[in-house]
Order: sequence, then C-alpha cells, then structure tokens
Amino acid sequence: MTAPAATDPSTAAAAAATEETTRTSESTAPAARLSHVSKSFGPPGARQHVLDDITLDVAPGEFVTLLGASGCGKSTLLNLVAGLDSPTGGSVHVPGGRPALMFQEHALFPWLTAGRNIELALKLRGVPKAERRPRAEELLELVRLQGAHRKRVHELSGGMRQRVALARALAQDSRLLLMDEPFAALDAITRDVLHEELSRVWSGTGLSVLFVTHNVREAVRLAQRVVLLSSRPGRIARQWEIAIPQPRRIEDGDVAALSAEITEQLRGEIRRHGRH
Repeated sequence: MTAPAATDPSTAAAAAATEETTRTSESTAPAARLSHVSKSFGPPGARQHVLDDITLDVAPGEFVTLLGASGCGKSTLLNLVAGLDSPTGGSVHVPGGRPALMFQEHALFPWLTAGRNIELALKLRGVPKAERRPRAEELLELVRLQGAHRKRVHELSGGMRQRVALARALAQDSRLLLMDEPFAALDAITRDVLHEELSRVWSGTGLSVLFVTHNVREAVRLAQRVVLLSSRPGRIARQWEIAIPQPRRIEDGDVAALSAEITEQLRGEIRRHGRH
C-alpha cells in the first residue's frame, strides 16, 4: 500500500495565502464600479448626450444617494448599473451579480397577494417551493408587515405597497439595492416613516444602496454620501460625505443646514446650464 505523498509546507502556505487574498479582495471589492461612463441616445447627427465621464464606486454596505435636476440622467445611470441598458462609453461592473431594483411605482402584481408577490421573486431565484412561504413571512416581518401575506394589493395602503416592494427586492438576495425615487408618490408622513424603515433595514442587513431622488432633505436624511449630478449631460458636480450620526430626522438642524448648502449648489448647476 502506497503512503500518501507528503504535502510541501511552503505549497500549503502559498495556497492558504492565495485563498485569504481572494477572500479579502472579494470583501473589499466595490458593490458597484462605474469607470468613465457615458451614455447617448439617438442617431448620429442628432444624438442626445445624457451622461458624460461618470466615475463612481459604491462601497460594500454603503448608502449613496444620486441627486440632480430633472433630466440629468439619474435614472439612466441607475438603469446602467441594473444591467437594463449598456453604456455608450466606459464600463459598469457589479461584482456581486445583478442588483435588486425598486421603482417609484410598487410594480406589484395585483392578482397575487402580498406574500405571493414575494414568493414569485424567490421562485425566480430558484428557492425550493417548501422554503418560499417561510422566507416570504420573514421578509414581511422585516418590513413590519406581519400577517399581511394573504392581503391583496388593493387592500394595502401606498406605504404598505412600497414595503411589500422592498421585501420583494430583498427576496432577490442581492448585495446591492437600487432605488429609483421609491417614496416620491407618498405623502410626507408616510414617506418619513418609510425613511426610518429603510434606514433600519439597511443597517440590519449590510446592503449597499444606490438611491435616486430629487429631494435634497431626503438625500441627506438617508445617505452616507450624496452625489450631485450636473444638468445634461450629467457629470459628477460634487460629492458630500455625511458625518451626521444616524438615526436622523428630516427636520434635524444639521440635516437642514447641509440640505441648504446642497440646494444652493444644485441651483448653481441649474443656472449654469440655463435651466430655471
């Protein structure tokens, strides 16, 4: 009987070091990386330049808001990160695979219950049937909708529908969540409540979030970093790291003061591009 070959200690150490380096690289890689991204629409000679030379990283677990005037390319940028469109120039890289996406409208299927909408996302992800109902219940509990599994969409308020939409996005098990003005259609009180809920879910899950908004105070209320885009073509005009500790309130003095500073910068960008 042949004795097993001895393992060279240096080879084993090298393999272990390589494995550790790979794990470290994966953990520190950005959730999304955009390098010199541009986007244009239309035929040659009549092209509309929407985005120009956007370079941006979203770190693991980071909450970033994209802010800018209407038509500056915020939603276009989000579509590029989501893989729904391709850049004209530059590159978009999402190491963790396809991100989850949440729209301004809840986009729930009205013929399905709240729970079944979430279960459908789990089914498309390949989750076994026996596991879908319990997981959907867990996600509903996470967004504080315990007992809503059997409710139809028409039985839910606007805020409740957006909570179900958030639970469905979380069911995709992505490490990056893209949100395109998800609270814009809600009244101020409901929106404030959902700000608190989103902050709680984000801090509890470690997700990276890229959030589009027109609302300066919403941007400051939620984010760790605010990125201001210039008017078309959208370029990164300025970025702010938000040092105000969470939890924050929309009416907090520090939030209001920084919002005023960012609003003045936004107005300057609008004036610079001849928009009023």
